[in-house]
Amino acid sequence: MTMQAPGSRLQTSIALLAVVGIAVHLALRWSSASEWAVWPLLVVLTLGGIPLLLDLGEKLVRGVFGSDLLAGISIVTSVILGEYLAGSLVVLMLSGGEALEAYAVRNASSVLAALAQRMPSVAHRRAASNQLEEVSLASVRIGDTLVVFPHEICPVDGTVIEGHGIMDESYLTGEPYRISKAPGATVLSGAINGDTALAIRADRLPEDSRYARIMQVMRESEQSRPRLRRLGDQLGALYTPVAVALGLLAWTLSGEPVRFLAVLVVATPCPLLIAIPVAIIGAISLAARRGIIIKDPSVLETIDTCRTAIFDKTGTLTYGQPEVVAVEVSPQHQIHQVLRLVASLERYSKHPLAAALLERASREPGLGDLPMAQEVREPPGEGLKGRVEGHRVEVTSRKKLLHVHPELEPMLPPMQSGLECVVLIDDQYAATIRFRDRPRAEGAAFIHHLGPRHQFRRVLIVSGDRESEVRYLAEQVGITEIHAGQTPEQKLAIVQAESAQARTVFLGDGINDAPALTAATVGVAFGQNSDITTEAAGAIIMDSSLRKVDEFLHISQRLRAIALQSALGGMAASVVGMILAALGYLPPVMGAVVQEVIDVVVVVNALRMALPPGSLTDY
Repeated sequence: MTMQAPGSRLQTSIALLAVVGIAVHLALRWSSASEWAVWPLLVVLTLGGIPLLLDLGEKLVRGVFGSDLLAGISIVTSVILGEYLAGSLVVLMLSGGEALEAYAVRNASSVLAALAQRMPSVAHRRAASNQLEEVSLASVRIGDTLVVFPHEICPVDGTVIEGHGIMDESYLTGEPYRISKAPGATVLSGAINGDTALAIRADRLPEDSRYARIMQVMRESEQSRPRLRRLGDQLGALYTPVAVALGLLAWTLSGEPVRFLAVLVVATPCPLLIAIPVAIIGAISLAARRGIIIKDPSVLETIDTCRTAIFDKTGTLTYGQPEVVAVEVSPQHQIHQVLRLVASLERYSKHPLAAALLERASREPGLGDLPMAQEVREPPGEGLKGRVEGHRVEVTSRKKLLHVHPELEPMLPPMQSGLECVVLIDDQYAATIRFRDRPRAEGAAFIHHLGPRHQFRRVLIVSGDRESEVRYLAEQVGITEIHAGQTPEQKLAIVQAESAQARTVFLGDGINDAPALTAATVGVAFGQNSDITTEAAGAIIMDSSLRKVDEFLHISQRLRAIALQSALGGMAASVVGMILAALGYLPPVMGAVVQEVIDVVVVVNALRMALPPGSLTDY
C-alpha cells in the first residue's frame, strides 16, 4: 500500500486548521472577547496561507499556471486590505479541494519499490562441499550453482543443471504457458518456480539479468512519464485572466481596491477546486463497485480522450490458458478412442498442457468414466507413457517422436503455428493434438466497437509472443496492426512513439508490460497477477474482463460530462457574482458566502457521479 504523500498530508492539515480557525473566529466575534477574534484568522493565514503561496510560487517559477492561481491572488489581496476572514475562507477552499484530490494520487516511485521488493534478496548457492549456503544476491557470480526452491522466484538468468519441473515465465516473456524445465533449459530471473527444486548455473550477474533490465527500463520510463494537463487547469487558464481583468476594471472605475478583492473572492474557482475533485471521488467509488481500481485519478479525466489503443496479447485479449483447438487423428483411429486413452493418462501428469487435454476430453460426447491407467511414466525429455485398457499410450512432441521414429514423418500433418503434441497408441501414430491460447469471447465485439463508440482511430497488439500466435489472435479479433516478439524495451519504445502522435491507452498484465503501462497516457492493468503491473498502471481491472474496460470508458465519459456541468455552471454563476461585486453590491465576505452557496450547488451536482447509471456498456 502506498503511503500518503507529504503534500497530501499538508493540504489536509491546512484545511483542518482553516476550519478550526474560522470556527474560533466566529465564536470569539460574537462573544465578550471579540477583540481577540482576528487572531485565529491570522494563524490560518500565516500557517496555512504561506505554505500554499509558496507552493503556488514554485509552480509559477516552473511555468505552471493552474486554476489555483486566482485563489493565491485572493489570499494576498485579502491580507493587504485587512479582509482576513475572506482570506481564510479562500485558504479553506484551496486546501480543501487539493486535499480531496491528493488522497488518491499515487507515488510514482512505488512502482520501482514494488519491482525491487519482488526480487529475492538472497540466493541459495551450492558450495564446494555440496552444502547450501545463503548468500546475498550481490555475491552471486557467473558460473555459481544456485538452487531455486519450490515456488521461489528465480534470482538470475541461468541454465538448469539438475532437476525437472515447471516455471511460470508468462509475466516476463508474454508466452501464455508455464514452461517445462529440464537440464539444459534456460531460466529467467523473476520467473516463479513450480513444485520441485531446480539447480541452475548462473549465466549472468543479477544486475545484468532479465529482471534487472526491466527495472532499468522502468526507471527510464518513470522519468519520461507524460505530464497531463488536468481539466480544472485547462478551464482555469481561461477563467483566471477574465476574473483578474474584471477585478482590475472595477478597481479602476470605482477607485476602491476592495472591489478588486470582492471580485476575486467571488471568482475563486471552487467549482474547479472542489466540484471536480468531488466528481472524481464519486467516479473512483463507482469504478470500485464495478471491480475497477483507480490508482491515478487523472486517468479518469483522460482515457475518454485517448485515440490509440495498444493491447498486450496474453491475459488481455486472451485468457492466458491453452485450449485444444484441433484433434487430427490418423485414418486407423477415432477421435473418441484417442481422447479417452490420452485423458486417462494425462490425469497423472503435471505438464502444462494436461489440464487443457482433460478439459477437451470432458466435452467429448459419450466418453463416460475414464479408465485407470497403469505403468505411468514421464521420463524427463521423453513425454508421457503408460498403459490404458491394454493399450500402450504415449504422448510426446513431434521433434522427439521423429528422433526415435523418423519413418513416421510422412504420416504427420504439416506443422502449424501454436503448440502441439503427438499421440502414439501401441507404437502406431494415432493423432496430433493442437493447442492455442484462447481468445476472450467478447474480444472481437469489443475491438470493433472502439472506433464507432469511443473514437479510437488506431488499435494495435504489442506482444512478446511469437508472430504466428499474435497474427492468429489479431485475425480472430479484427486487429490489423501487430508487433510480435517484443522485449520490454521495444514495447516501451513503441508506446512512446505512439504517445507522441496521439493519446494512448495500453492494456497489459505482465511484468514485461510495466514500462509500457507507465509510458502510455493511460495504463490499464488486468487482474492482480503481478504487483508490478498494478503499481505501474493508472487503473486496474480486477476480474480481467474487456467488458470492464468498456465500463471504465463510460465512467470516464460520465465523469467529464458531470465535471463540465459543475465547473461551467459554477463558473457562470460566479461570473454573475463577479459583476455584482464589481458594481459594489457584494463586499468580500458576502462574496465568499455567495461563493460557498455556489459551491454547495455544484458539489451536489458532482455527487451524482457516484450514482450508477442504468448501463455502462454499449457493445
